[in-house]
Amino acid sequence: MSETTETKTVTSTKAKGEIGPSMIGSEILVSALEREGVDTIFAYPGGASMEFHQALTRSEQIRTILPRHEQGGVFAAEGYARATGKAGVCMATSGPGATNLVTGIADAYMDSIPLVAITGQVPQAMIGKGGFQETDFFGMTLPVVKHSYLVTDVNEIPAVVKQAFKIATSGRPGPVVVDVPKNIQQTRAQVLFPDEVDIAGFDPEGLKASELELNEIVGLIEKSERPLLYVGGGIISADASDALRRLVAATGIPVTSTIMGVGAFPETHELSLRWLGMHGSAYANWAVSGEFEKDAEGNSIKVAEGADLLLAFGVRFDDRVTGKVEKFCEHGTIVHIDIDPSEINKNRKVALPVVSEIRYALEQLADMVSERPLPKKFTAWQKQIAEWKTKAPFGYRVTDEVLKSQHMKDHLDGSEDEVILPQMVIEMLYELTGGEAILTTGVGQHQMWAGQYYLSDNPRQLITSAGLGAMGFGYPAALGAKVARPDKQVIDIDGDGSFLMNVQELATARIEKIAAKAIILNNQHLGMVVQWEDRFYAGNRGHTYLGDPDDMKQIYPDYVTMAKGFDVPAERVIYRRDLRAALQRMLDSDKPYVLDVIVPYTEHVLPFIPAGKTVADMIWKV
Repeated sequence: MSETTETKTVTSTKAKGEIGPSMIGSEILVSALEREGVDTIFAYPGGASMEFHQALTRSEQIRTILPRHEQGGVFAAEGYARATGKAGVCMATSGPGATNLVTGIADAYMDSIPLVAITGQVPQAMIGKGGFQETDFFGMTLPVVKHSYLVTDVNEIPAVVKQAFKIATSGRPGPVVVDVPKNIQQTRAQVLFPDEVDIAGFDPEGLKASELELNEIVGLIEKSERPLLYVGGGIISADASDALRRLVAATGIPVTSTIMGVGAFPETHELSLRWLGMHGSAYANWAVSGEFEKDAEGNSIKVAEGADLLLAFGVRFDDRVTGKVEKFCEHGTIVHIDIDPSEINKNRKVALPVVSEIRYALEQLADMVSERPLPKKFTAWQKQIAEWKTKAPFGYRVTDEVLKSQHMKDHLDGSEDEVILPQMVIEMLYELTGGEAILTTGVGQHQMWAGQYYLSDNPRQLITSAGLGAMGFGYPAALGAKVARPDKQVIDIDGDGSFLMNVQELATARIEKIAAKAIILNNQHLGMVVQWEDRFYAGNRGHTYLGDPDDMKQIYPDYVTMAKGFDVPAERVIYRRDLRAALQRMLDSDKPYVLDVIVPYTEHVLPFIPAGKTVADMIWKV
């Protein structure tokens, strides 16, 4: 932020900081953002926020990226945050501009992502009077924010901004809204920029497991025969992956993760069970709750025991993980460590609840076990898990349903060796990138296949809308991640339904020269809903076909033509023989790129535990 007068340092018993030059409120806010280290903001202007944009044009530090829809902007800010761990920042005008941010804010809230959303508001004199483009954005976002502010005094802006970033990034991360009326943006003042802010009742750094609790956990591990680490996004948010790896190296305890925790522990490691839950690995689900087989009458019989100790670290026992929650690790002792007290015993009652910063707890546990090695190794348990992994790996085949499908008739003339299954695409992408790319996803079948067939050895490699499950997330998030990590290949694995929801962000990619790639696994259907229709509704289609019912041989819409309208390179792949070369061309491009891959709609994601069911009901054989 350019300044025309000198700043002055202030030290008093009340505050320490710097008094800035005389500026209007919008300039004060941009200066406050700069002082928080913000280098990128995704912002769409309007009448109530144009003062901010005028100030941003004079910033030499902050890159302002113009999305083509506010939802694209907030998802891009999330992608930036998820790729870096820093707070993503987005901005919109009042009314419809602000309300278009709500889905992204809710997504950040569900997945605990640090986000600061700044909105313009109508002048204070018009608030509550139904003025043009007025909404009570402060009120309507209360259920889906960690905190929110309506700024009523220009002098409050620096402290509010500093508090917003502290709250968004500390403890359990989350979104913070800062709503600023237009008259405040236009008011001139000379304000104090504080060095630090104290927030009454907010001290997440003070939440640390006690020595007694840590010793009790070590004691439970020592007594256990079948311990299992179940880790989530909290490990990644806390930058605790190294501490987790130290603990595993010291104990030999196998690890499974949630989708949000993918990459917290290397998925190629022999002690990794990948991720668990509705579409997670069969062997991870068996490791938690035991293996079941059906007898001649169709009854479920347990044939192997699961974990007798479940170390649930940085997780929230989401229903897509647990299924019928009371049956989840029904016969094991559960230890739950989380920094958020509200998560303790919320979904699953546990034997030992611990409220603690997770990195501290993991580091202490790793130190304790290293200094006092465990009296035994878990050899038999590791052998059982290895057998499960051999028995039920992720797998696929060209099924009779695929061979009989309209897809085969319309596009492949029945040629089995030319069909491209979605899993093949991701497997080949993994091979060509050496497992080093960052993936974002939309929501649906493609999201699950991306997690299954692209192994992540590092945190922040898989960026996906997990809790809210927001379609349209994938490509804008890829833009944000690519801006944050220009050194990495960033690829959106998307479905045709999800991609279309924010297709306008191809314009942002082209104009801003953001080389984020997109692979559309195009099956012309809302694939996950179709899978449920096939399983539970006798295949009756309830408005899940996205193509042209009058010409089903035509692939509609034509994403290649659409992408070229945005001046973005694109191509379509129908035959397996063309896939590898097309993927390589996409990876070699230094521009944004769309690869439209035609796949059959008959393919189902397996394994599959139906909602509200248990591991005993898991469908896992391909």
